[in-house]
Amino acid sequence: MTSQTTKRFGINAATNRLHMGRVSLPLPKSRAPRIALGTSLVIGGCLGFLPILGFWMVPVGLVVLSQDIAFVRRRRRRVTLWWGRRQQARQARTGRTAAGQVEQAGQAEG
Repeated sequence: MTSQTTKRFGINAATNRLHMGRVSLPLPKSRAPRIALGTSLVIGGCLGFLPILGFWMVPVGLVVLSQDIAFVRRRRRRVTLWWGRRQQARQARTGRTAAGQVEQAGQAEG
């Protein structure tokens, strides 16, 4: 295993690749093709009810656009922070944390 962490979702600026879980796709190096790709993904995602196209294209297109357009980048960052806080609040409500799950697993084994 490598010592560096890899993103599960997003754009790796060092390699200029879009990571979606286990899938990694190269992105164009220049700005104009990236904007065209992101825009076409968002438009294609809005037509997700048609065959072949899907609603999954909208968030992927927004991630691609967020690399070059500051407005989209700020909105994506706000949603990311909101989602993280929401997950932390949910875990605090249920009393589950990553450390708590490890402790419970250790108690169950011993």
